[in-house]
Amino acid sequence: MALFVPAEPGPPDEVRTWLRTIGGAESNVACHLPALGVPSGWVSAVGDDPFGRALVREIASAGVDVSGVVVDPARPTGLYVKESGAGGSPVRYYRAGSAASGLGPELVSQLDFTGVRVLHLSGITPALSDSCLALVRALLQRPRGDLIVSFDVNHRPALWAGRDLSVLAELAGLADLVLTGDDEAERVWGTGDPARLRELLPGPRTLVVKQGERGATLVEGDAEPLFAPALKVDVVEPVGAGDAFAAGFLAATLRGADPLTRLRRGHLQAAATLLTQDDVGAPLPEDVIATLVRADAGSWGSTRLTAEGELAL
Repeated sequence: MALFVPAEPGPPDEVRTWLRTIGGAESNVACHLPALGVPSGWVSAVGDDPFGRALVREIASAGVDVSGVVVDPARPTGLYVKESGAGGSPVRYYRAGSAASGLGPELVSQLDFTGVRVLHLSGITPALSDSCLALVRALLQRPRGDLIVSFDVNHRPALWAGRDLSVLAELAGLADLVLTGDDEAERVWGTGDPARLRELLPGPRTLVVKQGERGATLVEGDAEPLFAPALKVDVVEPVGAGDAFAAGFLAATLRGADPLTRLRRGHLQAAATLLTQDDVGAPLPEDVIATLVRADAGSWGSTRLTAEGELAL
């Protein structure tokens, strides 16, 4: 979607200048990956309008393959407005009747999965419309061979108001890799505890429970849960950090990294986004990443990333 953020300080009702950028969970993940050395593609629908043309162009400029994007001649591109702040950012969506909400299961037959190693979905898409729900179900139920299907729960209460949250649990159960925040897991499954979630969600091989500023826990196969604390960060704005974590974790997973490195790569990419008002922040310098990925527990725990991108040890 097109995303508008304040371009000047002050209460949002007094802000007169807004910066138009782009946003959206799946497109955020797709835009992070090329900067991490992983080719990606993004499939969605936009309107035949200036916002649609702008966001497709900008997503492509991040190195993302946008050849699968559908241009809807009748429906508009969705947009949302974000009121930025380090303590939280209220978001106002204007997406009813959008082009993306018109997608349906017929899209599956038009997709080419040749060479694709991971298909990343989120719980936002099935909330947009009945046809979008049917699309996500079709993608999760198709034969996948070696393809890994990743599902980020991404529960948005406003989108699911009056709807059955067991649908999210059903969809997550069909994936190979599930990412969820402990707060949203509490709403969907009644618990944010990783061990209890593993019992309630036995199907996916990989489960990642994000626990906010505390860290994240990986439960994979029969291995014991592994917790990796998050880095301390001077937060500029928090929205988009979960998508950044997903991208960092997925990129490291595709490279066959060990479990701790995968979690730390997720935290490092999330930290880069926490240091910016944008939904997609540039990765931290590679020398910083290399140092922190190899750091012992004490050094990792004592590190703080400042708003200037400097390390404070």
